[in-house]
This record gives sequence, structure tokens and C-alpha cells, in this order.
Amino acid sequence: MTAQLKSQLRKEAITRRSELALACPEFALLIASHVEALKIPHGARVSGYVAMGDEADPSLLIEALTTRGCEIAYPRVHIKAHPLVFHVPVKGEHMVKSAFNVPEPRPDWPVSTPEILLVPMLAFDAEGYRLGYGGGFYDRTLAALRAAHPVRTIGIAFSGQEVAELPHEAYDQPIDGVLTEKGLRVFTTRRE
Repeated sequence: MTAQLKSQLRKEAITRRSELALACPEFALLIASHVEALKIPHGARVSGYVAMGDEADPSLLIEALTTRGCEIAYPRVHIKAHPLVFHVPVKGEHMVKSAFNVPEPRPDWPVSTPEILLVPMLAFDAEGYRLGYGGGFYDRTLAALRAAHPVRTIGIAFSGQEVAELPHEAYDQPIDGVLTEKGLRVFTTRRE
């Protein structure tokens, strides 16, 4: 039942996100203006992503973090149904298209283990649960990283992507906060 509900929610969220993207063309600039609120230390290892279509665009935020000395890495699917692997771009080289037609780093670029992850999504709720695209890549990745060391997860979304509640299962990994055009929101719900 949860899988069917999530599938329906994804369809609705995609439509809603398209509307939000049209209504807020300055999104990338607005979230970049909130870079100080993130309190990301100089030199931190941060994972980013390349926005596809009307996905919330973190490019100017990533640019601001780079000027603050952060190491930026991008996710790559190395093995299906396994955690993502993060790679640091090599100057002068370009990303490649994955089997999912998503821009990914080249497999020979240096590997990085992020301390902070900027996470894309279709929707989020007040408990910090996110609705992804259904592949489970970020849930597996966050579970593996959290088992190894503390990580901080910041969702990147339009404020209108918030929903009252999302169904979640034991393997769903909540995020610590979300950065929208309105600023940073930290989720304080205690999780056991």
C-alpha cells in the first residue's frame, strides 16, 4: 500500500514542482543568498547535484560554497541498488550521462566522502521525511554514511513542496533540514 501511495504522491509532486518552478525563476539566486545560514565550515566536503528539468537548482549555492573553500562532490550510481559514490570534478572535464539520463561524474574522478549532503526531492514533510524518485539511492547512501560517521543532510526544495505528511517505512532516511527560497528550516523532531 505504501509503495502505491508513494507512486501517486510522486505524480502529484512532479506537477506541483513544475508550477513552483515557473512561479519562482529566481530560486537558485534566492537559496544562494542563504549560504551563511547553513553554517558550513571552510573546507567541508559537500555533495551537490545537477538539477534536471524543474528540479530545485542548487548551482549558485554550490558556487558560493566553492568560493568558501568547500570540496564539492557529485553522486554517481556505480552499482544499482547500492549506495551512491561521490566524485570530485576534474578541472576541464565534463560530466557524463548515466543510464537514467542524469549528469554524473566520470568514474575515474577522485572519490570523496561527504560530511554534508545537499539532497534533491519531490516533496518533504515537517518531520524531515522526503519523497524521492523511487530508486532508494539516497536512503541507502544516507544509511551507509550515517553508520560510518556523522553526516548532515540538507534538502533543496521550493517551500511549496512541503506536504502535510509523507508515508515512510523503516528504511526511509529523514533529512536534517531543508533550504528553500524562504531560508533554512531545521527539523527538530527527535528520531529513535
